[in-house]
Amino acid sequence: MLQAVPAADERDENWPFTVERATPAIGVYVGGINLREPLGEPACLALRRALIRYKVLFFRDQDITPAQHVALAQRFGKLEVHPVFAHHPDHPELVLFDKSGEKRGHENIFHSDVSWREVPSMGSILRCVECPRVGGDTIWVNMALAYQKLPEDVKTRIANLQAVHDMLPLFGKVLSPEQRVSVRARNPPVTHPVVRAHPESGEKILFVNEAFTTHFANYADTTAFRFGFDLKLAEMDLLQYLFRQAAAPEYQVRLKWEPNTIAFWDNRAAQHYAVQDYYPAVRRMMRATIIGDRPV
Repeated sequence: MLQAVPAADERDENWPFTVERATPAIGVYVGGINLREPLGEPACLALRRALIRYKVLFFRDQDITPAQHVALAQRFGKLEVHPVFAHHPDHPELVLFDKSGEKRGHENIFHSDVSWREVPSMGSILRCVECPRVGGDTIWVNMALAYQKLPEDVKTRIANLQAVHDMLPLFGKVLSPEQRVSVRARNPPVTHPVVRAHPESGEKILFVNEAFTTHFANYADTTAFRFGFDLKLAEMDLLQYLFRQAAAPEYQVRLKWEPNTIAFWDNRAAQHYAVQDYYPAVRRMMRATIIGDRPV
């Protein structure tokens, strides 16, 4: 059985909004709240609790301005400025995803945003500005559930493993050689535990992703081997096995975007995948990313 979650349309007595489950594993549609208005402290705390419980929150018909988008995200923490993506001209905290026949998207890989930072993000708030009528969905994955359902022998094998996360293998292709040197100097590879603990819920989370995790930092220290090639092949097999957990539909939710739909996800506990099936249609999005904590 999957991890137990509250029933559909459950209304917590302390929450000034409604929630309706999107799937048994992850995600709810939030109603009865207007994100154009400044969030009071009770609503902000309730949304944070809902985020921790459900991993991703969906809001329809939220026609907010870029300034309101930034203000909303700032209620949950300090915001980052991405070193590679295009920014809004008046709000550098807002990343712009502007895809069309002239620019194809390449976010179609399961990933956790900025896991390559020493302090990855707590969460992201993404708003749809314009999207095709069909296509361009996004998938999110409950990586706490993915860890929970691992075989016990695998949990034992990965309990003390550390993994290296690096931005350049994915982002290097869009940078000039000079930019790569500059970006690398400011963003060297970092090491995080393969299994991190959620700082608020205490859940154990499988924290590797195929976009940014390159290898284990200490695999040789934890594994007996005869030859070097045995070691490397076994390491790659284990890492690929862990990557594949995100692809299980039982751990996922898929959102069909509409203009002014907002998704707010817990980047510590969820991975996502932007489906690139809409080219050459236009898909324009804005994202604010909230700085998190060092994984432990």
